[in-house]
Amino acid sequence: MGYIKYIGSAIIWVLVILSCKDKKSEVKITEEVVDETEINQGISQKVKDSLIANPPYGMVWVPAGSFLQGAVPQDNMAMNHEKPQHSVSVDGFFMDITEITNVEFSKFVEETNYITVAERAIDWEDIKKQLPEGSAKPHDSIMQPGSLLFKKTKSSVPNLYDFSQWWQWSIGVNWRHPSGTESTLEGKAYYPVVHICYEDAQAYCKWAGKRLPTEAEWEYAARGKKTSTIYFWGDDRSKLSKMVNSWEGEFPVNNTLEDGFERTAPVKTYPPNDFGLYDMAGNVWEFTSDWYNVNYYQKLAANKTLVINPQGADKAYNPNQPYLQEKVIKGGSFLCSDSYCASYRISSRMGTSLDSSAEHVGFRTVVTLDMLVN
Repeated sequence: MGYIKYIGSAIIWVLVILSCKDKKSEVKITEEVVDETEINQGISQKVKDSLIANPPYGMVWVPAGSFLQGAVPQDNMAMNHEKPQHSVSVDGFFMDITEITNVEFSKFVEETNYITVAERAIDWEDIKKQLPEGSAKPHDSIMQPGSLLFKKTKSSVPNLYDFSQWWQWSIGVNWRHPSGTESTLEGKAYYPVVHICYEDAQAYCKWAGKRLPTEAEWEYAARGKKTSTIYFWGDDRSKLSKMVNSWEGEFPVNNTLEDGFERTAPVKTYPPNDFGLYDMAGNVWEFTSDWYNVNYYQKLAANKTLVINPQGADKAYNPNQPYLQEKVIKGGSFLCSDSYCASYRISSRMGTSLDSSAEHVGFRTVVTLDMLVN
């Protein structure tokens, strides 16, 4: 299980969400250099056209294309790990129109009896492998299944790097009880499922015959037809509350609710992007399959060539979280604000450990043509 289960260190997981300092580290780039003809070899054009015209339920076709991945020049909020831009090409794929919802995840659990990480008993032997040597075992009363819940502060917070001020480790919280042990999913069937770890998302994908998107696929899909803008709708920040579920007001004290919600919102509440995808900004962070490595973009850009279907770095590297194995998450959440992280920007990227779950992390899936015919 792991690191997040240690309450004394659980809040450190949130440091991941804003980690952006770069230090030198070796990183191999393992790219699957294939083109669409090669990956779909043996599939007739007639079959391809039919599949594209009749996408899997709840999904939309994202056509192949090339783009500049990473922060656009006019983005003054961009972090170092979002730079520099580099040329990327991705093959076409189907993507979920929305984040995976509670009703969808419930069906998966009902058919498989799957138990999420946040619901499982805690194993100290697993935890200490991800902690500095000699770390003391916490009391058994703390070593209980749970997840991270957001809590507003009562007054202004001068230090926005002390994330323990608004995150609370909550025993008994999980996807079935998303906002407290007494909470339920009543009325939340079409809200995004949360308190999901990477392992949980992978299990869902296996059951559904799909997979998580790569970071490049996710960012390309989020851009839609906007090749050089900060947000999926353009560069106009004033439209934020009409386009995204985010935090507006003084974070983390007061949310003005300009967008209508303080926490998660039902999927399809806000307008879709050019590809017909909803909530590619805000609401909940979304897992990708890429390892989070702060040096990855610099290595890609140094090659000065078009990278086809990048699969991410071959290992995780984050100098601020050296004991964690992290995956890239994209899109930001209902907690993002200009003062906090502004991660409703298309290029925004953060890392989260494999066994971390929280109130503002979910996922969506993709499927390729070859997966449908094989």
